[in-house]
Amino acid sequence: MNKNRTILVLDAGGTNLVFKAVRNGSIFEQTISLPSSSGNLEELLQKIINGFKKINEATSNHAAAISFCFPGPADYENGIIGNLENLPLFRGGVALKTMLENEFRIPVFINNDGDLFTLGEAIGGLLPEVNKKLKDAGVQKRYCNLLGVTLGTGFGGGIVSHGQLFTGDNSAGAEINRMVNPFDWNTSIEEALTIRGIKRLFAEETKIAFKESPEPFDIYQVGMGNKTGNQQAAIKAWEKFGMVLADALANANTLVDGIAVIGGGLSGAYPLFLPKTIEMLNRKFTRADGGLFPRMEVSAFNLEDDKGMQQFLNFNKKMITVPFSNEKIPYYEEKKMGVGISRLGTSEAVAIGAYELAIDKLG
Repeated sequence: MNKNRTILVLDAGGTNLVFKAVRNGSIFEQTISLPSSSGNLEELLQKIINGFKKINEATSNHAAAISFCFPGPADYENGIIGNLENLPLFRGGVALKTMLENEFRIPVFINNDGDLFTLGEAIGGLLPEVNKKLKDAGVQKRYCNLLGVTLGTGFGGGIVSHGQLFTGDNSAGAEINRMVNPFDWNTSIEEALTIRGIKRLFAEETKIAFKESPEPFDIYQVGMGNKTGNQQAAIKAWEKFGMVLADALANANTLVDGIAVIGGGLSGAYPLFLPKTIEMLNRKFTRADGGLFPRMEVSAFNLEDDKGMQQFLNFNKKMITVPFSNEKIPYYEEKKMGVGISRLGTSEAVAIGAYELAIDKLG
């Protein structure tokens, strides 16, 4: 596999189109950023073409492929973008992959931002860090599965298993944004785990109108005591945020059974929501007879907390005897999941994921 190739990448969001180039797993310093807001579809598509042209020129036009994330719903395999909430100009379906291949005459690969974020963290982020720490601690167990979630304008997800991205048959694999909001079963989980979600939770706690609610960073600063405001309401809002996130992670990781990594603009507020998330992941269910049993089959640990990390790394190895022999083998009886924040940063993780996906497709 030749990794010494230049791949053009794009992080397409509702606010900005950010173009980068990656070679040999390293991102070029130059970045092209254009506003997503456009008067019509043709103007927006021309921005995408021009952005790729500019970043390609910055790399002496040596690009071997274009690989980037774009919000769904979409047919990612065929590169057709569907009815987007944050980019309504794409409604009805736009053949973005074929358009760009006609323009640049190189292969084009498109995928979901949550998928590429997770792939990037699986290759060079949280997953290899966890496995290195386990090795350094003398633990033989390794993790091969990663669940990624992004918290920002939307709530996205991705799954990587043994280095392979799981996309599903309809390009809808790991689209966990359609889970139910446990605080309001008539709405999706995006109404809690997004920018508008935390603003709404804070507005409810302070009994103010949603339009008067401050921005997430300000709510975080108030909660941390770094800014004047209703600190208890801010803490309560972020804890509710953490409770909803725990429900999503528990449901998803029941199928994935791996490490969970959190990215997106809201992930920086983890000191206020992650402890509650871990608490709720480890809560108990009640049986009909009144007995208790764990919410998940695995125990969850906060990888952003020194104590939590040490507890996660502390696997008790038991040597068991192989039946009908004198041979003994190690047995790690405990089942654990770790939850941590992006190690690469969301944008870089997406770029690395897009690059690796393209390199794999090119062969």
